[in-house]
Order: sequence, then C-alpha cells, then structure tokens
Amino acid sequence: MEHFTAEQPNAGRTWLDEYRTRIESIRVRAEQARDRVATVTATARTRDGAVVVTVDASGMLTDLRLGVRAEELPRARLAETVLRLSREAALDSAAQVERIMAPLTAEGGQ
Repeated sequence: MEHFTAEQPNAGRTWLDEYRTRIESIRVRAEQARDRVATVTATARTRDGAVVVTVDASGMLTDLRLGVRAEELPRARLAETVLRLSREAALDSAAQVERIMAPLTAEGGQ
C-alpha cells in the first residue's frame, strides 16, 4: 500500500481519482459485456434441415424445429440428432460468451 507524506497531499487524491476512473471504466465494460451475453444465441442444423436447434448463452435449448425430413428419421436417430445438435450449439454459444468476456478477464480487465 502506498503512503503519502504531508508534502504530497494531492498525490493521494490523484491516485484515488485515477483508481475511481479505472473502476468506472471496468463497470461500464462489464455492463456492456453483460448486455451482449444476454443476446447470445447459437443455432445448429442438419444439412437437410430436418432438425434445427437454437440455444441461449447458457446452452439452454430455446427453439427446436423439425422439418418434413424429420418424419423420415427413426425416433432414436431423431433424439440422438437433437442431442448432438444441442451440444454443438451449446459449444458455439460458450465460445461466443468467452470471446465477449475475454477482454474483461485478460490482464486483470485493464
């Protein structure tokens, strides 16, 4: 911790002002990141469009669309396809969140 002498009364104030400015900057960037993360979605689909899944930033399934071709799939294969695409979309979503948060976590958020 820095100690300031009587000869340096403004040095302490200057340091505190700079610290407050830095904290405010980090707060603003964190709020912006939070807002961006709130809009993250990821979608994965089969090539033929039989199954399309969408997840949110946490990887939670938010939409599932079954095309006409899905009716041709055996139930077990359809279930496996939904799960596989959900995992793929969740990985994409997590990567997006990581890219958004990286500037805040790298180098102490500076």
